[in-house]
Amino acid sequence: MNWHALWLSLRVTALATLVIVAAGLPLAFVLARRSFRGRTALEVLTTLPLVLPPSVTGYYLLRALGRDNPLMRELGLNVLFTWQAAVIAATVVGLPLFVQAARAAIASVDPALENAARTLGSSELEVMWRVTLPLARRGLLAGVLLAAARALGEFGATLMVAGNIPGRTQTLPLAVYDAVLNRQYALANRMVLLMTALALLSLWAVRRLERGR
Repeated sequence: MNWHALWLSLRVTALATLVIVAAGLPLAFVLARRSFRGRTALEVLTTLPLVLPPSVTGYYLLRALGRDNPLMRELGLNVLFTWQAAVIAATVVGLPLFVQAARAAIASVDPALENAARTLGSSELEVMWRVTLPLARRGLLAGVLLAAARALGEFGATLMVAGNIPGRTQTLPLAVYDAVLNRQYALANRMVLLMTALALLSLWAVRRLERGR
């Protein structure tokens, strides 16, 4: 087992999942509860990484994070070919799954319950924390699991922006790729079985949550 790649993958997945929830939850609320001009465009842009080839998503990130971007050049930031770039790639590809699941969960909450809380004097923030989120918690958790599983398995975009540097940016999917290229099939088998088990466990948990809603 490539333990460094496993540890890096877990760290990247954990950080990416935190960013996904922090950015995706407000976005899901807006898409589920607000009507505004440009909503369809926002939905399309949010979902786009799901249908784009990972290498294309990675190319966009490469241009956005590279020195060709005036903002990155002005700030003096250079995150390409670092593990932080892997976190960004995992966040971008995992975000649509969380947003789709979270939006559906929030939309399924009866607005009458939220309105009842408002008539009792609750603020919008209190309504969200005391009514909407508790009632939508199963769908939200399912979205978190799906996004985390996708972040853990990210390959193409990560390869574009973080590279495949053993001991530095090589995540578990990249380590599998390297092992196959080097004909280390026993090592590849162990890593593949581990990732398959984690994916199956995530999907099993998601289905359990969906049946319990």
